[in-house]
Amino acid sequence: MYAGQAFRLQTERLAHAAQSILLVLSVAAIYIALPTAIISGWVRWLKRRQPRTPFSVSSVIGLALATASGLLATASVLYAHAIGGFTFYDPLLLRIYRWGALLSLSGTVFALIGMWRPGPLRWHAPACAAGTLLFWFAAAMGE
Repeated sequence: MYAGQAFRLQTERLAHAAQSILLVLSVAAIYIALPTAIISGWVRWLKRRQPRTPFSVSSVIGLALATASGLLATASVLYAHAIGGFTFYDPLLLRIYRWGALLSLSGTVFALIGMWRPGPLRWHAPACAAGTLLFWFAAAMGE
């Protein structure tokens, strides 16, 4: 083996390790950090001391839509396990992807509107809505 081959093998191993680390971080972000952020957002909203403004209401609508999207994802996983999985390009699964993405995209729009003024969900709502949108994008790309 000459130096060029050894370098190529070492680079491939490093790239594989980096991909594995990125995959683990992505899964942790989607399945652990995102639900935690949604729950903590609702806790912040319930403990708020500020008066309701149109911008804070927009943020809570964004969080509600992100929550609905997350619940749709959870329900679809449970349903998939109950029926033994979806077939490739199953029409019901594609409809679930569409609804999940629309809920997340709508939540992102409302959350971005709510960012204009300070409020209890100013940063939680956009992060959660964008996170669920990324989840649906990744799920659709995996199809």
